[in-house]
Amino acid sequence: MTKLKHSKYKNSGLIFELLIRQVTADTISGKQSPALDIIKKYFLKSELSKEYKLYESLLKKLPLTESTANIVINTILETSKKLNRGNLRREKYNLIKEIRDNYNLDEFFKIKLPNYKAYAALYSLMEVYNNDNLVNPDAIITNKVTLLEILTTSKINKKEVKDEVIEEFKKYDKDLRILTYRILLEKFNDKYDGLNEKQKAVLKQFITEVDSTPKLKEFYNNQISEIKTELKTLIKSVDDKVTVIKLNEIVNIISELSKESSINNEDIVNLLQYYQLIDEIRTVSK
Repeated sequence: MTKLKHSKYKNSGLIFELLIRQVTADTISGKQSPALDIIKKYFLKSELSKEYKLYESLLKKLPLTESTANIVINTILETSKKLNRGNLRREKYNLIKEIRDNYNLDEFFKIKLPNYKAYAALYSLMEVYNNDNLVNPDAIITNKVTLLEILTTSKINKKEVKDEVIEEFKKYDKDLRILTYRILLEKFNDKYDGLNEKQKAVLKQFITEVDSTPKLKEFYNNQISEIKTELKTLIKSVDDKVTVIKLNEIVNIISELSKESSINNEDIVNLLQYYQLIDEIRTVSK
């Protein structure tokens, strides 16, 4: 009887999510991202893209009733039978080879993903449905129960990010940077409890101008100049003397990037925090 075992190296759902996060990491480091080229090469009009769509459809709308969840799982498993398994194996082999050529494979797969448990269970079940050998029924039951619990429990449902900026960005995004922007937006929304328009504009600019370090630096310095001017104006509306002193210290500390400096993750966070501060001062002033 064949042993049912999950392989993260063959799980297209996990690999795609990890590639997206790698694009994000490369982007905020201000460098070209091989992961972006890998996504375009292997996840557009391929068997891999078709299989990933099955993973993507699993967690689209949660929570579900148990009967609906069963229908979703069974539909995905039946659809997986229509994939070309030979092409899929070949594409996965080449995909992992290309990831290994550009990144440290152990480090790449070390990142923990929120959907790992669901994707692992679905991968194992799809392997069973496309394998003629007998498999331990306990393993099948365990994975089905895992998916049913995830699909029917509201706590597992991730906060949906619905924003008109994403829709606008999607219109002219042709190289999957919308996916990177979505990940960044989710990440910072979680941290800062909702981004304001200025913060969204910062993230959008860093993605759209990722290939142009000079433009990014110019954008950053322009934002810094704008922030300092705004803070100086807002300080006049603050009554507390201690707060005024602290705000003036912040204004003096904020500085533009020099010609030798490069854009990095801290710079993005700095801009976001400055705009957060401006919002808070406005709220208090009102």
